[in-house]
Amino acid sequence: MTDSDSCTPVEDPVFLKQSKKKKKKHKKKRSRHADTAAAEEDDLSCHSENRTNSSSSQHISEEVVGSAPATSDMGDENGKNVDAKKSKKKKKKKKDKKRKRSSSSSTDDDIDKHTVREDEDSSYNDNDKKSKKKRKKSSTKRSKDKQQQKEMTVDDKKLVSRSAIEYYPDDLKNLQLKKNQEETTVSISKTNTKNNAKNDKHATNTNDDSPSSETNPNIEISNNKNTNNNSNNNGNITLLLFYQYVEPPWTESQYRNAFQYVNDLGNQHSLTGRMRIAREGLNCTLTGTPHGIRAWCAGLRNFDGGRSKPHPTKPNEKMTEFAETEFKLTDDLPPKQRFPKLHAFEVVELVNYGLAGKRAPTIAAHGGTHLEPAAYHDKMSDGNTVVIDVRNHYEAKIGRFVPPVGGATVIDPGMRKSTEFPVWLDKKETKEMLRGKQVLMYCTGGVRCERASALLKQKIDKEEDTKGLGIKGVFQLQGGVDKYFKEFPEGGMWKGKNYTFDKRFAHAPPAVEALERKKKVLGDDDGGALLDALGKESLAITAAEEILGECEACYKPWDMYRGKRRCPTCGVPSLICRSCFEADRDGTKKLGRDIRCDLCVAESVTNKRALREREERETKEYERKMRQQMDDDYEPPVQRKRAVTRKPKGNPERITRLFLKNMCARQMDEAKLLEFLHPARVTHIQWLMDRSTKKFYGSAFIEAKTAEDAGSILSVDGMAVLGRRIKVKYQRADEKDNWPILNTEVSSS
Repeated sequence: MTDSDSCTPVEDPVFLKQSKKKKKKHKKKRSRHADTAAAEEDDLSCHSENRTNSSSSQHISEEVVGSAPATSDMGDENGKNVDAKKSKKKKKKKKDKKRKRSSSSSTDDDIDKHTVREDEDSSYNDNDKKSKKKRKKSSTKRSKDKQQQKEMTVDDKKLVSRSAIEYYPDDLKNLQLKKNQEETTVSISKTNTKNNAKNDKHATNTNDDSPSSETNPNIEISNNKNTNNNSNNNGNITLLLFYQYVEPPWTESQYRNAFQYVNDLGNQHSLTGRMRIAREGLNCTLTGTPHGIRAWCAGLRNFDGGRSKPHPTKPNEKMTEFAETEFKLTDDLPPKQRFPKLHAFEVVELVNYGLAGKRAPTIAAHGGTHLEPAAYHDKMSDGNTVVIDVRNHYEAKIGRFVPPVGGATVIDPGMRKSTEFPVWLDKKETKEMLRGKQVLMYCTGGVRCERASALLKQKIDKEEDTKGLGIKGVFQLQGGVDKYFKEFPEGGMWKGKNYTFDKRFAHAPPAVEALERKKKVLGDDDGGALLDALGKESLAITAAEEILGECEACYKPWDMYRGKRRCPTCGVPSLICRSCFEADRDGTKKLGRDIRCDLCVAESVTNKRALREREERETKEYERKMRQQMDDDYEPPVQRKRAVTRKPKGNPERITRLFLKNMCARQMDEAKLLEFLHPARVTHIQWLMDRSTKKFYGSAFIEAKTAEDAGSILSVDGMAVLGRRIKVKYQRADEKDNWPILNTEVSSS
């Protein structure tokens, strides 16, 4: 240490041990305050080094004294000059910083020890700062997420949400929330046990020099991630229902981009459920945490896929394809109603009507008028109205709209699957039921009504016989039964339960469910307080409680589809009560093939073959009419995945004749083959027969309409149809062949 001024500053060993960052910082400070350094060092007494004033004109030789204190009157004078130049606040701040860095001993050993302590303190401070910065960043992110969720809930008018336990009494609500938390805890415990078992197995199978689960941070991070996702929001689950048609349909590249985006976004927010993704749009049923679901909706809002369009009311802004999509959310569901995984399905249609491609009626041009639940409710009181239930019959069996006496007439088409709707709508008896009426349609969430209403309006515009019916308008329920329940929690004009394709299976209106749970859990059947809170009459809620379905075996009232049994004739879900299921399981009363669904009983259908023949006959008649109407634009119905997105093979020689073999000889026919080869167009089919038996043996020659169609047909080579992998190759007709052969034209009847 020096006790006198020197021409050159003496570097302190403490500063030599500092990090590069701190060296630069102190170097700047020393250069900035070189004129005042000596005065400040004198003021710090023996706890700091002495430096000279670089501007001094005196040259004093340097002496090193082991521990002599710095005692000079010059320090006091310089200190006064500094006080005159700087504010007291800045000086005090600098002094405090200097004191923290100063050594408590003047010996070289003490300096070395102090240097070590200084480095430790510096390292500790750096870590502390990093930790604080990380916590601040995490806190900021959580605040932004909460703010985004709040804005999504408040500002998004197209997001319709309601709690599943909103109408529960407080004591029942607390019990349900506690149960949700307990189920989540058990689920987390099982997940952790499963992950630990996997980690132990991984550690056992790895070498000694491989990173173990204790040293591998990826394993721990993965476990923590799963635990946090499961434990969010006390285990309460949110269910999302939504659909969106896009017109015109996405191109192949746009479709792939959308498919990847929604799937990645779902995984990012840990969602589960089913996503039906077609070139005509999205149809999704998803579950997740309340924040995860809302964040996914917000992400989809911002997705344009390169097809944004001008905003109708804001000239300088653009609107994405999902800007007006309506999301229907149900919060506070128990953890057991969460889907186990996220599945993204590539499909041809969002709803399988057999109306893909050119067959699809344009929704923008022909779609029905959307009515909000309140307006739809009022129209059902109009006597000159028919209400078409676009759902399947087994859904309508346990719950449906029942308008008041003198109001609308409800029509159940009696469908087993959606592909039957176009055929039913084209029947004469159906058209007579619609004559002179205004037509209302409804389904579970609204997606099935989009194409159904557009198909009816297209018939009104293009077909003379339908136009002559004098139909006074086509309307559909916006958001389906799901949104109607949010508007009318006591049920409104609804009776029974709403069949769903999620883990709820079926549910009553929310207020009715609250009353049922109150009776079951608390033993209290007094719904007066609940009805008073709703401001509704007891008659409405009593009607909604009514059980409409009945057991197919013993005919007692029943409305719960459980188990995997299906009708042995048509394959729809069987409505069997608990006691009959238990009797069948115990062997005391077996459920034989004579136990059929009520639709098969009413139609006297006793076997699959009779039902299939009837369906083929009706479908063939419908397709004959479609062929006449569409002429060259006619396309057979497509129900197979990837048919629209199939990439044609090359056909440089422009060959249009192909040879097919290894087809199923028993089941293959013209309709099935055309459906399989769609969208390629076929003009002629020559079925090859065995010379001795005169029966089709699985091979055929076909003529494609164009060379491009032939290339598309060749792309199905090796694909499975009716359980067999079909073989396809080009087969040019030689000069001796009289091709195409007479009477091999594709049938139009």
